[in-house]
Amino acid sequence: MSNRNDSSYSSIPGKSSSYVELQPQNGSSDSFRRLSFDEGGGFLRSKVDDDDDDDEGEHFEIDIDNYPLVVGPTGNHGSGVPGAVFNLTTTIIGAGLMALPATMKVLGVFMGIVLIILMGVLSEISVELLIRFSVLCKASSYGEVVQHAMGRPARILSEICIILNNAGVLVVYLIIMGDVMSGSVHHLGVFDQLMGNGVWDQRKLVILVVMVIFLAPLCSLDKIDSLSLTSAASVALAVMFVVVAFAVASIKLVEGKIDAPRMLPDLSSKKAILDLLVVIPIMTNAYVCHFNVQPIYNELEGRSPQKMNRVGRFTTILCILVYAATALSGYLLFGDDTESDVLTNFDKDLGIRFSSALNYIVRVGYILHLILVFPVIHFSLRQTVDTLIFKGSPPLTVSKKRSLGLTLVLLILIYIGCTMIPNIWTAFKFTGATTAVSLGFIFPPLVAIRLSHKGDLSHVEMILSWLMLVLAVTVSIVGVVSNIYSIESKS
Repeated sequence: MSNRNDSSYSSIPGKSSSYVELQPQNGSSDSFRRLSFDEGGGFLRSKVDDDDDDDEGEHFEIDIDNYPLVVGPTGNHGSGVPGAVFNLTTTIIGAGLMALPATMKVLGVFMGIVLIILMGVLSEISVELLIRFSVLCKASSYGEVVQHAMGRPARILSEICIILNNAGVLVVYLIIMGDVMSGSVHHLGVFDQLMGNGVWDQRKLVILVVMVIFLAPLCSLDKIDSLSLTSAASVALAVMFVVVAFAVASIKLVEGKIDAPRMLPDLSSKKAILDLLVVIPIMTNAYVCHFNVQPIYNELEGRSPQKMNRVGRFTTILCILVYAATALSGYLLFGDDTESDVLTNFDKDLGIRFSSALNYIVRVGYILHLILVFPVIHFSLRQTVDTLIFKGSPPLTVSKKRSLGLTLVLLILIYIGCTMIPNIWTAFKFTGATTAVSLGFIFPPLVAIRLSHKGDLSHVEMILSWLMLVLAVTVSIVGVVSNIYSIESKS
């Protein structure tokens, strides 16, 4: 064993740490690796000493998977496939679900269903490409794999996209909570219907109370695996919403109380065409989960690219079914009166028995869903902000003060944002055309193309990557131009 001074090993600040040594499989006793673990058995950092190296004090990193464990804490206690599926599904199925009936109103039933399936398939392809090259590059985050492919400036740009996208999504969640609980200009809130006018009409106050009592404690958790149970509950609540909406739509359809829906987009006017161009980027927003793929993979028990691909495929199938059912049932129920946030439509009589009770179940259930989704999106937002601002600092799991401080600052900024943006359509159409399309469909194919020599990209995969990239850039440009034009025309 090496006689070098102990100072060549990395020290871990804190109370007590445990160490393990890994011996190389080639049987050599000349080199070994020391790993540092936190009190919970979490891996912190490692160094390798090599007596065969003539360079003094030189350290280099190697792949932990090539070294069998000799002594140390018990095995990986991360999440299994179900927990990972719930966390990834929760990342996808959020506020975007509420905007889908309005997108189907513009696209028509046939085109809407086709786009929901197409966007799901393309999203899954991009997730699998991202995982493959993240593993090959030994990247621990979305930004790291982007840096391996395109350099530090591209990483900073991708992390800014994650911050803007996630902050925008969380602002949308709070807007929906305010719409449903306190009401909006054209719709009554749950509290108004239950108790009449009161202090709960103060939208900003209600949102603040929800943030302090429910969101802040969940957002303070420092591991995404800690949110597996809340994610499972949130998925169950989303499915409950879909089942109720679909059942009501089916009953009314059988009773002949629903007008025949439009199957294709309306291209009869300039406004209709503009709405179509604006709505497509919103559809791209629906499947963006790429910023949480790496944290979920990092905590996956017995992780491998193949296992994570199974997680992604299960998630995609589940989300396609939920999205298609929600978009179709919402559009059938409310037709041309479908709001950008379809939850606000559930303040009126649905035309069936127990309509009032179903309305409350749908709205309150989905508010609970958003409360449970909020911390999952906030987790990657906080991690990315920390990486960007506090580069080189110890991880948040061993710096509680920094973690809580970041959580507090981010929640305050998100709260301020929700008081300034008028509705979810405004937020979605801009994030969908910029940050969402970049994270989901521009950076992943760019990574695959730039690192194709490492990942042995097949001819078909290369064509798909270029096709996805061209489509994404086109959608982004058209979406931004259409959004700007629609704002100018309204003004």
